[in-house]
Amino acid sequence: MVNGLSVDVEDWFQVGAFERTIARSDWDGLERRVERNCDAILQLFADAGAKATFFTLGWVAERHPAMMRRIAGQGHEIASHGWDHARVFTLGRDAFAQDIARARAVLEDASGTRVTGYRAPSFSIDARTPWAHEVLAEHGYAYSSSVAPIVHDHYGWREAPRFAFRPVEGAPLIEIPVTTAEVAGRRMAAGGGGFFRLLPYAVSRWAVARVNSRDHRPAAFYFHPWEIDPGQPRRNDAPLRSRLRHYTNLDAMAGKLRRLLGDFAWGRMDEVARAEAARLG
Repeated sequence: MVNGLSVDVEDWFQVGAFERTIARSDWDGLERRVERNCDAILQLFADAGAKATFFTLGWVAERHPAMMRRIAGQGHEIASHGWDHARVFTLGRDAFAQDIARARAVLEDASGTRVTGYRAPSFSIDARTPWAHEVLAEHGYAYSSSVAPIVHDHYGWREAPRFAFRPVEGAPLIEIPVTTAEVAGRRMAAGGGGFFRLLPYAVSRWAVARVNSRDHRPAAFYFHPWEIDPGQPRRNDAPLRSRLRHYTNLDAMAGKLRRLLGDFAWGRMDEVARAEAARLG
């Protein structure tokens, strides 16, 4: 079974954990490391023979168009992560529509490819934003991967389905939630990011295998370029909890990714979306 592999392309200073520490107005004055990290990821994927989707901020694509062309040129999908990592529930319907339109235009211009997929920053489509999927459908997106069907202090929509569903009646849009595993009736995050980096690799391997074999569904896995970069700047002015989440196990991440890429079959999210759309009918 082919699982969905994805990279949320944002730089180290754009993460949700630092949104109250680093102002957006300061971003252009900070060291950008996203391009070198993405090049390292491209090499990881090339070594493993894996293709992936790069959900990219429009802000990043505008400043790194050559990187976008390299990603697309190596057969990976370019998809949208919004403009500047604003969580969807902080935007109204009109502002959200403007955000995704601005990001898509820059992404398509930079990469020379059509953008049909979207992932909300910090999985911020939830019960507070019933209109967000409607806007994505109106703008012609084929799929979204913007829902985390768990409870978390930063995000989560516990009542959402665990696997692909059509969120807008009568529209072809597919939502592919980030992967969770179910244990004794409780949901456990298993789709990557900090959970993958902080927990032993065996936990993620077990969870992906369980979703494939027991649920007979593909996993949707994600991580960020900054997660393979132990040399990134340290922000000691951030809250302790944010620092622990952000900096722990950065030096182990690349090795764990190599193991994951070797243990399972991986492909682009648009390919997974087409297969799930066929399943849903």
